[in-house]
Amino acid sequence: MNSICFLAQFPPPMHGLSKAVETLYNSRLKEKYHFSKIDITNNKRFLQSLLALMRCRSDVVYFTPSQTKGGNLRDLVFLKLIRWRGKKCIVHIHGGYYRQLVDNDIPGWQRRMNYHAVERLAGGIVLGHSLHGIFEGMLPDDKIFVCPNCVDDAFIAPSVDDKLAKMKNGGALHILYLSNFIESKGYKEILELARMAAERGDSDKFVFHFAGKFFDPAEETYFKKHTEGLRNVVFHGVVGGQDKVDLLNQCHIFSLLSRYPNEGQPISILEAMGNGMAVITTDHAGIPEIASYDNGFTCSKKCIDVNEIYSYLLNCYDNREQLAKVCELNYREVKAKYTEKQYIDNMDKIFSTL
Repeated sequence: MNSICFLAQFPPPMHGLSKAVETLYNSRLKEKYHFSKIDITNNKRFLQSLLALMRCRSDVVYFTPSQTKGGNLRDLVFLKLIRWRGKKCIVHIHGGYYRQLVDNDIPGWQRRMNYHAVERLAGGIVLGHSLHGIFEGMLPDDKIFVCPNCVDDAFIAPSVDDKLAKMKNGGALHILYLSNFIESKGYKEILELARMAAERGDSDKFVFHFAGKFFDPAEETYFKKHTEGLRNVVFHGVVGGQDKVDLLNQCHIFSLLSRYPNEGQPISILEAMGNGMAVITTDHAGIPEIASYDNGFTCSKKCIDVNEIYSYLLNCYDNREQLAKVCELNYREVKAKYTEKQYIDNMDKIFSTL
């Protein structure tokens, strides 16, 4: 049985990639494949990571690479060392930007090094069939694997029956933005929706919840400025554990209007669906595979019309039965396709081919 070393980003910080890595590492497969790990989250520990990789005795390296120009240079060094040591390597891409980066955004010599390194991999994993093209022309089809993201069991509601029953009886609809505060994630459009609701006298119809982390002080300043005086906006900061469970249970509609370059298949959307929410999102990256028009409202990432989205919200408010059907559909889809067990089973099948 192959032993596997994780060369990956572990929490903290907590985000989609690090959470997926942690879930896999702590799964029932840990004993089966004798997992070990080298945490590459902190680039200041690059030399320590190289030394750890030099000492690694595992047969296979499971690698989650960066999708930035500088990070790619670091990753090429890792891949060179892995090959020099004669170890198999499987790369798991948790986003949709890698091929764009390699083909268009780095110098020719760096591009050639990436092709050379990827062609020698034991396999490459993407999050959805729509992202299969990340490795096309670099790896043969039988070495390209698809493994969707999952929702931690702790963040899937045991039932949404009571929640939907209460929602159908009336009251305000609660809309949630749960992500880092990055402009290309779409939080500014959600703020615009909140402002529109306030100006139109609909503050009692819609309550907008924001939760996540600010990385740029300018984004925090913008948020504070544009929420001043809005009584229909609630800011929760970074949430986790029971606070996150409670927030997911409270809200009815989730919005992530993403055109984030590194986006893959947002776990936050799956978490929302797993708690009986309709989803407002875009057709960006791997999102359409998990959320489309049947799951709520989808708009083009190239043309996000807040007036159309607001009309959708009004329709949801007036047609609770239809909204409840969408919420129930989303909940059933997550339970059927995106649980921890299914994710671990998929990864087990992939690891067994190495």
